[in-house]
Amino acid sequence: MKIMPLRRVISSLLILFLHPFVSSAYSAKLPPYRIKTIVIDAGHGGKDGVNRGIYSKEKDVSLSVALKLGQAIESNLKDVRVIYTRSEDVFIPLYERMNIANRAKADLFISIHCNNMPVETRRVQDGYTRNKKGQKVPVYRTISAKSTSTHGVETFVAGSKRLGEQDAAIRENAAVLLESDYKENYDGFDPNDPESAILLSLIKSKYRDQSFKFASLIQDEYIKTGRVDRGVQEQSLAVLRHATMPAVLTEIGFLSNPEEEDYLNSENGQTEVVNCLLNAIQGYKKQVELE
Repeated sequence: MKIMPLRRVISSLLILFLHPFVSSAYSAKLPPYRIKTIVIDAGHGGKDGVNRGIYSKEKDVSLSVALKLGQAIESNLKDVRVIYTRSEDVFIPLYERMNIANRAKADLFISIHCNNMPVETRRVQDGYTRNKKGQKVPVYRTISAKSTSTHGVETFVAGSKRLGEQDAAIRENAAVLLESDYKENYDGFDPNDPESAILLSLIKSKYRDQSFKFASLIQDEYIKTGRVDRGVQEQSLAVLRHATMPAVLTEIGFLSNPEEEDYLNSENGQTEVVNCLLNAIQGYKKQVELE
């Protein structure tokens, strides 16, 4: 009866002694981490094509850049598989875009968009008239316009923002309303309600830090080419919800700015954007692929 406890003690000591070696041997058998699959998401598409500049639509520009980025990755990173959420002008629900990435067990998700300033309505004075008493009174008219001077690039990761900082999230999430069953797909999420957006953002992704790292690399590359840096931001974006990999949404410029619209529709402009994204991917890949 006295021998059994002693045996247990000896066994326990042996396990403690051998554990580092067993653990090390097990780790040695594990293959090194590699980025094998990248999903590229061209924003909007099909019936979701409202955002436009003077002569071009976001859904067309984002698709053109997405396809060129995919080709660049395949040419420069032979070991990486590229998957597109769409390769033509079709509508893909936001939840399905991320499902495509999750099913493919993607290592990186990049959603490409063009920015646009919202239309602002204001009253302006339009001369004078006289009232029934003959008194001179001003006449006003209402005009609607959007800022054409705002420009620059910004990249988003999934996260939370204060109530007054949800404009970008609401704009991008508006595509949810085009889905007939959006309440079921997004747990009752209402893209028109900033509070709903904030609730959505509370579902934190465990890949937040990696997403920030990748987003920062993208912005750094934009800055090198002279683009105006609008920074890396957290927003409650439905397209990034439930990501099981680092995921970003990058706004490559403002279609509401005539100069940036020309840039984003030019061959040189799209090539420059693609090179920025490719360089960021290569930089991120180098950082996270541990031998």
